[in-house]
Amino acid sequence: MKMIFFSIMFFCGIWVFSSNRKHLLVTLLSLEFIVLVLFLMLYIYLNGFNYELFFSMIFLTFSVCEGALGLSILVSMIRSFGNDYFQSYVMLQC
Repeated sequence: MKMIFFSIMFFCGIWVFSSNRKHLLVTLLSLEFIVLVLFLMLYIYLNGFNYELFFSMIFLTFSVCEGALGLSILVSMIRSFGNDYFQSYVMLQC
């Protein structure tokens, strides 16, 4: 029952990420949601078999680094262009 719930959460995150959104922040939030669902699935899987949770901490560290990188890209684009709309970026309109 848990796996069905996590699968629905994962595919909802994929759906939000793949749909045509106007803001970069919504895209980054959906990526973080997907990573959080994957972390919960990994934690429950490793905890169910009584494995050590060292790998989940490594995964959490890399996901935090990914979030910081996305946030820094968002801040630099807002400083350069003034907003986070995809339509205002000249390089993405090609």
